[in-house]
Amino acid sequence: MRASSIPAVAASGEEIGPDGVRQPGGEVHAWRPGQNQTVCGLALSRTRLRRFPHVRFDYSGTDVLTEADAVGWICPRCLAATTGRRGTEKHGWVRNSPRP
Repeated sequence: MRASSIPAVAASGEEIGPDGVRQPGGEVHAWRPGQNQTVCGLALSRTRLRRFPHVRFDYSGTDVLTEADAVGWICPRCLAATTGRRGTEKHGWVRNSPRP
């Protein structure tokens, strides 16, 4: 995979972690470095989302956010665009249990 195809995080807020590194907070979207929009199509400049190229967008649909998390909301459209049929692109559709 090319480095630009691995989604990073764009967020509405940020906080400084205990190690002194910026971490995303608030509303979180997937963003591919080198592009000026999120995966779901929001323009970074108009929405004032901050870019975090050092943080990979590795959220899943089963992640549970609590009040202790800096991230308050994960974009469901970005989540759907980055998850999906990983690993099946090479072979396409395969029937797992064919009928006799």
